[in-house]
Amino acid sequence: ACFRLLCSLLIPALFLSGILCVCLVVLLWGIRLWIQQRKKQLTSTGKDGKRPLLVAFFHPYCNAGGGGERVLWCAIRTLQEKYRNVTCVVYTGDGDVTGEEIVEGAFRRFNIKLTHPVKFVFLEKRYLVEASLYPHFTLLGQSLGSVFLGWEALLKCVPDIYIDSMGYAFTLPLFKYLGCCRIGCYVHYPTISTDMLSVVRNQDTRFNNAAFITNNPLFSKFKLVYYYFFAFMYGLVGSCSDVIMVNSSWTLNHILLLWKAGACTSVVYPPCDVQTFLDIPLEEEKSTAEYSIVSVGQFRPEKDHPLQIRAFAKLLKEKRLGQQPSLKLVLVGGCRNQQDEERVNNLKHLCEELGVSNNVTFRINIPFEELKRHLAEATIGLHTMWNEHFGIGVVECMAAGTVILAHNSGGPKLDIVVPYEGHITGFLAENEDDYAETMAYILSLSPEKRLEIRENARRSVHRFSDQHFEETFLLSVEPLFK
Repeated sequence: ACFRLLCSLLIPALFLSGILCVCLVVLLWGIRLWIQQRKKQLTSTGKDGKRPLLVAFFHPYCNAGGGGERVLWCAIRTLQEKYRNVTCVVYTGDGDVTGEEIVEGAFRRFNIKLTHPVKFVFLEKRYLVEASLYPHFTLLGQSLGSVFLGWEALLKCVPDIYIDSMGYAFTLPLFKYLGCCRIGCYVHYPTISTDMLSVVRNQDTRFNNAAFITNNPLFSKFKLVYYYFFAFMYGLVGSCSDVIMVNSSWTLNHILLLWKAGACTSVVYPPCDVQTFLDIPLEEEKSTAEYSIVSVGQFRPEKDHPLQIRAFAKLLKEKRLGQQPSLKLVLVGGCRNQQDEERVNNLKHLCEELGVSNNVTFRINIPFEELKRHLAEATIGLHTMWNEHFGIGVVECMAAGTVILAHNSGGPKLDIVVPYEGHITGFLAENEDDYAETMAYILSLSPEKRLEIRENARRSVHRFSDQHFEETFLLSVEPLFK
């Protein structure tokens, strides 16, 4: 009797499921046709009677001043110079500025001048990808939010080629299967990585793994299952790409493991304006009355500015420099929103607690020329992010002639602070004591020895130039234009 009951329920259930699947396919097909019709209506022909090729970049924070934005503007400039029939579109959520102000900001911050106008599509739902909206299940929340933001973008402008340049991989299937676009992406940092999985598995406490989770085995197991599920979904959506560009060997290893699309994946080092920094004269230090230590990086939690301040405080406290010349730490970085500003205030409070406020200076959202001046005056360039995906700030410090001290992980370890022609190019450290000791060691070197390291570092950074980026970027995106 039970078997007959199950059979009588199973057959209608299967029939209903089949009908729902067919309805879903028909609905998606209808949406796809509607979007294609909309594309024809929204796209106008050029002066020559031909419709331009629309290349859209999904970059909701395009007015920020980080390395990701430098990649965006260099990529657009490169395409404008190479392809005459291309119109570049940027999907942005920066509704508080005009398109002209965004382009002007790119020139002021990065020294990048575009050869043709850019079309901006302003999105109203950027709040859906803000981490603050999702205190729990942040990765999943932001990813689902990006789908809704991507849908808004698709409705406002349907491109021929879609390039996600900010890491919102969950938008890729939307544009590929509903928008019928050719898909490219530039991955600065995998949304989830095998390193993140190992942090949860080993119950390590970090900025993205709270203590109350690490202290509870049940919570840790649940989070691990959640991470594995998310990693599977992330790999699924990422594999929709026709062209995948990654910014470093570290990112490449993770993306190959997660997306399993090796045939269309390549390393394209981000463009660093090395020539502008190489123009700074490199001379042996004349004065040792004051040493300047400069950090360049956005004020985000993963950059670990507290580690810089604590290591600097330890350096000051232990007085290892004999006569102890005056020391100052200059923190140069961009603030994107109120959260970043609060973070800076917390860092200033930390300086007060450690008694180093008089020796630490904060320079926020400064013009490019001022950044150059700070780097020209610096002896040490400081960088503390664990598993930094690449590290444009590290390259800039090396090109400007500072002795770099970066974290012994990620891009700096694998790609940047590596021996060049057998010679040392900088230093790596892992914790507060390491950083303090290595800074003391660098400052104890003779000016001649420091100059030798600086010269080696400068020679090594040409492979991260704008020109090298342009060549590798065009080579990678070529399949999208065929």
